[in-house]
Amino acid sequence: MARNGLCFPGNVPAFRAALVLSLLLLLLHPTSAGHDYHDALRKSILFFEGQRSGKLPPDQRLKWRHDSALHDGSTAGVDLSGGYYDAGDNVKFGFPMAFTTTLLAWSIIDFGRIMGSEQRNAVKSLRWGTDYLLKATAVPGVVFVQVGDPYSDHNCWERPEDMDTRRTVYKIDRNNPGSDVAGETAAALAAASIVFRSRDPAYSRLLLNRAVRVFEFADTHRGAYSSSLRNAVCPFYCDVNGFQDELLWGAAWLHKASRRRHYREYIVRNEVVLRAGDTINEFGWDNKHAGINVLISKEVLMGKADYFESFKQNADGFICSVLPGLTHTQVQYSPGGLIFKPGGSNMQHVTSLSFLLLTYSNYLSHANKNVPCGMSSASAAFLKQLAKRQVDYILGDNPLRMSYMVGYGPRYPQRIHHRGSSLPSVQAHPARIGCKAGSRYFLSPNPNPNLLVGAVVGDPIARMHFQTQGLTFKNLSPRRTSMRRLWAYFHILQPTIDSTSVNSE
Repeated sequence: MARNGLCFPGNVPAFRAALVLSLLLLLLHPTSAGHDYHDALRKSILFFEGQRSGKLPPDQRLKWRHDSALHDGSTAGVDLSGGYYDAGDNVKFGFPMAFTTTLLAWSIIDFGRIMGSEQRNAVKSLRWGTDYLLKATAVPGVVFVQVGDPYSDHNCWERPEDMDTRRTVYKIDRNNPGSDVAGETAAALAAASIVFRSRDPAYSRLLLNRAVRVFEFADTHRGAYSSSLRNAVCPFYCDVNGFQDELLWGAAWLHKASRRRHYREYIVRNEVVLRAGDTINEFGWDNKHAGINVLISKEVLMGKADYFESFKQNADGFICSVLPGLTHTQVQYSPGGLIFKPGGSNMQHVTSLSFLLLTYSNYLSHANKNVPCGMSSASAAFLKQLAKRQVDYILGDNPLRMSYMVGYGPRYPQRIHHRGSSLPSVQAHPARIGCKAGSRYFLSPNPNPNLLVGAVVGDPIARMHFQTQGLTFKNLSPRRTSMRRLWAYFHILQPTIDSTSVNSE
């Protein structure tokens, strides 16, 4: 296996980017310009199995992973086993996990019919997330929002199967509110209830009823979870954009799932109060504004909800703000054609904005509408082509002619910041690898022994620096303000010494 001098310091697999890329692949043709989108879709969904926590099922396909964290929640007298680990860490952060679950449900709702054989695996991935969120919301008036002390976790380099770091449980309640994470959790449960409505009606009703209860808690006891749990969640997933957007987001999904007038009236009544039109060109775990407007706009485009017209206007404004060549565009494009927004790991911007472009393109196409942008307009076909260009870039149509998805194509990253991937599997090394014993694997320049298929690496072009050994991509300084930094926050507590070799077969 040949390797070149490419390095990706601190390269962390982008959990939400991998998810959203899988969604983008759904609306593209099976093959195009040499890309096998079905293969990429299969691999991006497979990535979720590498992030699983808890008792793994018999049909687990990534065999180098084993059971882990089976006693999570025991210190608080609850069962919080299951769910997903975040990025390359062994911590379970409830806020971004809930957002991931919402997006996965949205993809199945809108595009499940064209997933083909992968729909079954996508639904399994969704249920793995919702089963955990049901556990996290089982106690009325409480949401368990995190398992694991991030500082303790970042001080060790251990397999999930070996970890002995503190599995501290963090929660929000009436005295320590968190409307942001609770609102997102309600959105995830409500969206998932739609997916399971015909597949498992009893489970769907459980999800919807729990979503109603969690949203009521979020709305009644208002506040940001990063104010209640600052020392635990900051600077990792600190919410700086406020909780108002999550309340609207949660209400929007409950409206879609339940069709109850109460939620429609809540959205209309609180549109201005909860600032639906703010920062309309943002979408990620910390800012739902663009997503809210696109989601609600579907009803307007279908001619069913004129009272939501202002949300469609916001959605049109979002589209115009990201199109290349317009005077007031709020994003930049690299010479290779990739969306670039300053402020951290760029791949979250690329995939999340592209997902909304593709989703809105789908809605416009069915309504036979265009987006007015001043003296010009954007067609559904143009939005789809723009999103496709981003996907193709990630899959290899870029200046380096390499894929940024692990396991896809002839050249892809071989070394990423991921504990389970970088350490020998339990099968290969049955003996425990302790907290500091894993350091030699962390420092190793060799390819990871376990391939985390489907992982998407973050920030491939944000800053390019040419060095004598080859091209190096240097990530922007990690910020605590947004999930768009993906897992770049790892740099805060770990030295930037990891390098990524590239497979070149």
